Amino acid sequence: MNLEQRLIEIEIKLTAQEDLVQELNRQVYLQQRQVDELRALCTALVKRLEQGGQDGGGADPYTHEKPPHY
Repeated sequence: MNLEQRLIEIEIKLTAQEDLVQELNRQVYLQQRQVDELRALCTALVKRLEQGGQDGGGADPYTHEKPPHY
């Protein structure tokens, strides 16, 4: 294999790796957005639970309802 062929193969591999890195970065970005959304949801749920115990009304009234099949 001559030098020019080796150089072409290296360039092809580099291009493939750059594409892979770009796709991995995109996946990391999307996962971070999802983590941020889930964190905000958890925070909102914790606040809701904390408020449920402080308003004097107790727990959510729907939590003690019997399911419709009873």
